[in-house]
Amino acid sequence: MKRLTGWDAFLLYSEAPNVHMHTIKVAVIELQDLGDRTFGVEEFRQVLGSRMHKLDPFRYELVDIPFKFHRAMWRENCDVDLAYHIRPWQLPAPGGRRQLDEAIGEIASTPLDRRRPLWEMYFVQGLANGRIAVVAKIHHALADGVASANLIALGLDLQSSPDSTDEVYQPDPPPTRGKLLGSAFRDHLRQIGRVPATIKYTAQGMNRVRRSSRKLSPELTRPFTPPPSFINHKLTPERRFATATLSLADIKQTSKHLGVSINDLVLALSAGALRKMLLHYDGQAEHPLLASVPVSFDFNPQRISGNFFTGVLMPIPVDLDQPLARVEQAHTTAVMAKESNHLIGPELVSRWSNYVPPVALEKLFTYLSSRDMQNKILNLNISNVPGPRERGRVGGALVTEIYSVGPLTAASGLNITVWSYVDQLNISVIADGATVDDPHEVTDAMIDEFIEIRRAAGLPEELTVVETAMAR
Repeated sequence: MKRLTGWDAFLLYSEAPNVHMHTIKVAVIELQDLGDRTFGVEEFRQVLGSRMHKLDPFRYELVDIPFKFHRAMWRENCDVDLAYHIRPWQLPAPGGRRQLDEAIGEIASTPLDRRRPLWEMYFVQGLANGRIAVVAKIHHALADGVASANLIALGLDLQSSPDSTDEVYQPDPPPTRGKLLGSAFRDHLRQIGRVPATIKYTAQGMNRVRRSSRKLSPELTRPFTPPPSFINHKLTPERRFATATLSLADIKQTSKHLGVSINDLVLALSAGALRKMLLHYDGQAEHPLLASVPVSFDFNPQRISGNFFTGVLMPIPVDLDQPLARVEQAHTTAVMAKESNHLIGPELVSRWSNYVPPVALEKLFTYLSSRDMQNKILNLNISNVPGPRERGRVGGALVTEIYSVGPLTAASGLNITVWSYVDQLNISVIADGATVDDPHEVTDAMIDEFIEIRRAAGLPEELTVVETAMAR
């Protein structure tokens, strides 16, 4: 048994009937190398079952504390019914990118059952060119972006791990009510003992900000009310999903030519696309949007569970009408926001989250998710996660693409997540049923923005075709 951290619990208790806190991971798999060998859902269950010894989070079961006296715990070695967790799905013809995206949106529209380990996988057949896809739905309380990338690397045999054994593991017995309450009481005492260190950490961060010669804008060091937009409203339970692929070589060439990071370029692509969406849906784009961009503070390649990141607030320059100006401004504000985060202390929010009572947190987010109101912290979430640099295989079959997207948060109907995989930069967009008519509007706008940036920078407008990826 181990207790959820305060940040893990925050992601668990912020869930509501219309705010699902699972992440989506998608692997597109090529079967041609298998020859005549069959690889269906039963074979996939066997492959994953043989790897369960190294995919520990998939054996975690959530255990609530009586009266929610403390944060929930993970029962680390529970029984797993692969027939329940791994499910077949059939795509309609022609089995292209749009049909897969629509299926993923439908899969993402239902919450995970907390009575079972908090993950599901869908074995999707019917993709064009004889491919299949595996769509994983994993609760964010289990793993952040870095942990998920490491977990995928293990699942695809890209990372060393303990050797498998022939022994069948025995599920741990469920804890008694008395043991749960006793453990919770002792952990509360330990948390009280850590209060002085948390206060010291906070004071040190405030002193660093005060002494900083950069004179950082206060808007970058504390949350502020973002501008109203079509993105922010009471969410519907429905989810709509869209993907697109760019050549990582084109991205690297462009970022190097402009002297910015890949993350800066992702923010600029998002800014240009969001500007187009704002002009279409709101008729104006006069103020920068505010995005929460996760920045990890634990890059341990062996970590496959837990959440060790902070959401850094970054202004997204949708108010600028020139693509290169948006790139420059995205770079400037990202540098300032990250420096601000470093000065304040990247663990500040996660440390204080250990002291938020579960009942209060649940009631707060139930209220926020049920109100048709403006989000008071942010407009949307934007993520950029480096994925595997080697091609993976599952049961001998080649993984050609990987996509990932985080959850929507209360009153924020759009999430843009970018994962790189070998030679690809893969864009995923998730929205609720009321934010956009079609989330492919956003992915198309991001590709168009990339072309505009390259044109303005004097680079070739024709983009490299990623042969291994699904057609646009």
